[in-house]
Amino acid sequence: MTTPVLPVTLADVKEAAQALSGHIMDTPFVPSRTLSQLTGADVWVKFENLQFTASFKERGALNKLRKLTAEERARGVVAMSAGNHAQGVAYHAGRLGIPATIVMPEGTPFTKVERTEEHGARVVLKGSVLAEAAAEAERLAREEGLVFVHPYDDVDVIAGQGTIGLEMMLAVPHLDTLVVPVGGGGLIGGIAVAAKALNPDIRIIGVEVEAYPAMEQALKGEPVQVGGDTIAEGIAVKNVGQKTLEICRALIERVVLVPDVVVEEAVALFLNIEKTVAEGAGAAGLAALLAHPDLFQGAKVGLVLTGGNIDSRMLAQVIMRQLVRESRLIAVRIVIPDRPGVLAKITGLVGDAGGNIIEAIHQRLFTTSTVKATDIDLTIECRSKRHAERVLDALRTKGGLEVQVLAGGVV
Repeated sequence: MTTPVLPVTLADVKEAAQALSGHIMDTPFVPSRTLSQLTGADVWVKFENLQFTASFKERGALNKLRKLTAEERARGVVAMSAGNHAQGVAYHAGRLGIPATIVMPEGTPFTKVERTEEHGARVVLKGSVLAEAAAEAERLAREEGLVFVHPYDDVDVIAGQGTIGLEMMLAVPHLDTLVVPVGGGGLIGGIAVAAKALNPDIRIIGVEVEAYPAMEQALKGEPVQVGGDTIAEGIAVKNVGQKTLEICRALIERVVLVPDVVVEEAVALFLNIEKTVAEGAGAAGLAALLAHPDLFQGAKVGLVLTGGNIDSRMLAQVIMRQLVRESRLIAVRIVIPDRPGVLAKITGLVGDAGGNIIEAIHQRLFTTSTVKATDIDLTIECRSKRHAERVLDALRTKGGLEVQVLAGGVV
């Protein structure tokens, strides 16, 4: 079989790496002992959230912008993005004195919109998905004469993203598997070109969320059917690139799908274990290890933590929801006689068992209890699932109370 001629080569990636040196951080690529123990793989993490704009997208953006002619720079550029490509283009365009317009979907997190504007770009919010934002960006390019900077289906962008794979392989040559989040395919395409050229036996595995399996469907020749809400909006892409699809067909082993709930868990694990912030798309690689452990057992795995631009309110919700899943927060409902001293008894039982009541709500009107009884809803902080079970046992056994668990992973 003849080797296919791909639109991007190792030479392109190496040339990009040399040009970007000093302008883009060669981010840390370090082993994680705890994640390795948790997943059964030898896990190494590439911290692209430490780039200035907190995302790998700077690499491809700068590699594209540096190749524009003087006439193209004077006209200005336009890009569509869910956020990270926007910031990368806006930041480096500002550094290079290039006017930039960024079209973003209307649901883009506020933090990404604000940071893009802070870099000096004009931001246009249009459409509910990236495809609609792309149509608006193409319209502006035609009507205003702007140079369109595609977020993934561009050879210079792909080569720029591929510098991540080059850095990973040079730092840890013994890796046998790379796990890469997939949106339009620019990142995994560039990484695959570099990694496969240096080690033809390495496995390249892509990760998509279940609601947006565009690359998986395209690789199978199926019609692309995607949609819905996801925490991983950075990879919520409807249309994969033609160039990236060609590269993926030739070089990647497979694409795996992960549910949003596991992506949330991965975001929380990065925060709790690595003390670092990952956005949903950024944590998709770790989510793959959690959702498909048999695929990675014993492997030497390189993960790309692609970005850390998550809205602070959403991050807070992810943290609290994870505490509920781990039974470190439980919600219970207790029917009690409506008389003095009963609530004090309950709080005493919880306290003696080591629990901490952080919220209590009396429900006298909206209840099925008798008029002489009341419901009380408690949110209780516990140390672990086992500890939560001890708290519940104290209420039921020592207190003789009927306790209904509303949330928290215990019964």
